[in-house]
Amino acid sequence: MNYATTYHIGNSQPTRKQTATAVTPTLRRIRKMDAKTKRCKPSAERQAEVRTDSHATNGILKCTFLPKLKTAQPVQACKETTKTERDFYKSLSRLAEHYKIEPMQTKNYGFPYNIALSMWDMEAKVKRTNINWNHFQLVHDRKKTFFITEERYEVGTTLYYVPVVPLFKMLHDRGRKDTAQLLLSVFSYLYHITDIPYYRQEDSYLYWQYEMHREWVEQDEETDATETYLSELRNAEYIGDKIEQKLFNRINLKFFEQRLNRFKSLDPFDKECRKIACDAFALYTEYPTASIFRNAPLHEEALYNDDYETETIGMEKYISFIADTKGWLHDSLTDTINNEFNEYGLIEEPTICKAFDGSNITNANLDFENRLFSLLDDLCTLLYNY
Repeated sequence: MNYATTYHIGNSQPTRKQTATAVTPTLRRIRKMDAKTKRCKPSAERQAEVRTDSHATNGILKCTFLPKLKTAQPVQACKETTKTERDFYKSLSRLAEHYKIEPMQTKNYGFPYNIALSMWDMEAKVKRTNINWNHFQLVHDRKKTFFITEERYEVGTTLYYVPVVPLFKMLHDRGRKDTAQLLLSVFSYLYHITDIPYYRQEDSYLYWQYEMHREWVEQDEETDATETYLSELRNAEYIGDKIEQKLFNRINLKFFEQRLNRFKSLDPFDKECRKIACDAFALYTEYPTASIFRNAPLHEEALYNDDYETETIGMEKYISFIADTKGWLHDSLTDTINNEFNEYGLIEEPTICKAFDGSNITNANLDFENRLFSLLDDLCTLLYNY
């Protein structure tokens, strides 16, 4: 069981992102007759029997129907149409070269069907080759027509909360001393390089969630469970501060490779720990300065909508270090967060937009994000089972 995916954002899926208008697919159905055809009364003389060629029975099933195109506006003037087509195919060629795809030849079809057919073909092919493909749109401004594509890492409804209490316990377990030191290097990488928020820092989202829970416990009427709740809150603060002091020391990064090379796996837990450390070190080596927020989307809504922040789940809210993923405090936190996130309509996810308008095309991709989120998933599962 993947425990990183058990903490869901809200009780329902966030509103899906709008996608560019796609070509309407052809839908063909075999319609049944309302009633059986009545037979003619028999006559003395039989008519000659006429049959359809037996090979034609299922012929329609072997046909491929191209997509239909519904046009909402009349066809443009010939001169403007010619320029639109020329710009379109130039941009399409750049897009196909960038994604290493062979586009369908559609120039022999009339306008605007040729454009619609090309877009339908390209959409289907890119989806098969790019796991982060979200959508593309054809932009037509006063000067030119070109494509803009969007690649996105979809987090779904997962909370990527990395617990520190298991690491604290491991550091005090003599049998796991080397394992704990190796994980310290992994945690330090996540803390210093990928910029994952830490719940004991006042600018983090979870810091104020913990503070709010403390106020609730202190202000509520005292019960038999009150001291247990306060004890969990004190432990979360104490352990969080102790672990952060260790993570703050960059010596954990300096000796990351050395600890990894010397590590000896003694059991399945150690083997999984080593695998995670290898994945983290590979990311650290290939992307030595990459932050998890490097491709956080910049929405235009934020410039014009004062309520944007209250309507969107920011990445810093569902990615963080947390005290623990067990106990009353954790259950209460996740319930509160789920209830809050249910009020949001959007979620920020790592996104890359590329314009194929003749300017330099960025070679950016979401390889780092694909691997980092997978690493967080594995790490959360490992620590949950400790």
